[in-house]
Amino acid sequence: MGFWKRLFGRDRSRELKPQRLDYLNEALALERQGDYDAALTSYRLALRDRPSDLKVLQNMAIAFTKTNRHDDAIRTYRRALEIDGTLAGAHYGLAFLLIKRGERDQAARHLRAFLARPPRGPDAQKWIAHAHQSLTELGEAGVS
Repeated sequence: MGFWKRLFGRDRSRELKPQRLDYLNEALALERQGDYDAALTSYRLALRDRPSDLKVLQNMAIAFTKTNRHDDAIRTYRRALEIDGTLAGAHYGLAFLLIKRGERDQAARHLRAFLARPPRGPDAQKWIAHAHQSLTELGEAGVS
C-alpha cells in the first residue's frame, strides 16, 4: 500500500480487530492446572457465545462433578441431553451422579442409553465394561 493512501486513506488491513477469546481451551487449561472454579467461569463465558455447545456443556458438567456440585452437574448433563439425546458421555456421567443420589431406576435408564450407543476409541472398552458392571449391580438390587 502506498504512502499517500496510508497517510490519507484508511488501510483496513492494518486495523486491529478484536479477537474473541477461546474460552473452551482456556477452561481446559485451567482444569489441567486444577483450578476448576476458574474453569467453570470460562465455561460459562463460552456458553454465553455458544449456548448449545455440547463439548462445553459436557466439560462443564465434569468440572461441576469434580467440585462436588452434583446438582449443577446433573442440570448441565440434562441440558446437553436436551440438545442431543444420544450423547453417550452425558448419559454415562449422569448415570453415576444419579446412583450417588439413590435414583437407581433413572441411573439404569441412562446406563442403557449409554450402552445403546457406546463411544469408540482406545479407552472406550473400560467405560463400557464399567457401565455393564454397574447396570448388573443395579439389576441385582431389583432394577431391571
